[in-house]
Amino acid sequence: MRLLVNGVMGLTTLLYPLAVFFGSQYFEPWKMAAILIVLLLIRLAASYSSKHWSTPLLVAGIAYCVFAMWSNQLGALRLYPVLVNGLMLMIFGWSLFSPTSLVERLARMQHPDLPPEGVIYTRRVTQVWCGFFIVNGTLALITALWASMEIWSLYNGLIAYVLMGILFSAEYLVRIRTQKHVR
Repeated sequence: MRLLVNGVMGLTTLLYPLAVFFGSQYFEPWKMAAILIVLLLIRLAASYSSKHWSTPLLVAGIAYCVFAMWSNQLGALRLYPVLVNGLMLMIFGWSLFSPTSLVERLARMQHPDLPPEGVIYTRRVTQVWCGFFIVNGTLALITALWASMEIWSLYNGLIAYVLMGILFSAEYLVRIRTQKHVR
């Protein structure tokens, strides 16, 4: 059940820019922020423990949505993708200052005996993701502040996900190519 709730909530979060685009025609911003708070609270409740990695993200999202409700400004809702990119940058970036990067921790789930080359590779991948979150967050900010609602929705609701998919795919292809000699 928890997996289903998290899946539905994840999909809902992905569709956020489109929901704001279409919802802004029918609802005041505070109502859309309130709906997002409810969705984030459901996802928080579905987290299996208070130490789940997404808990700080969800709490920050809820706090931001309370601000968006209070301000009742559409612009506040448009800044939400900037917040998400900033938080992801903090999580990935912070892991670079710990003994194991976030990507290394994920890699060790499948390969507990990760060779030194793998550790270096996962650190580089973590750095690449940090770069992605910087660029994507900057573009999200630019579209939130200076672009039309249509451009904001297009970038944050489609283009950003396509770029993320390209990065995932490119990294996967590089990983397959570099691991051929390991097998």
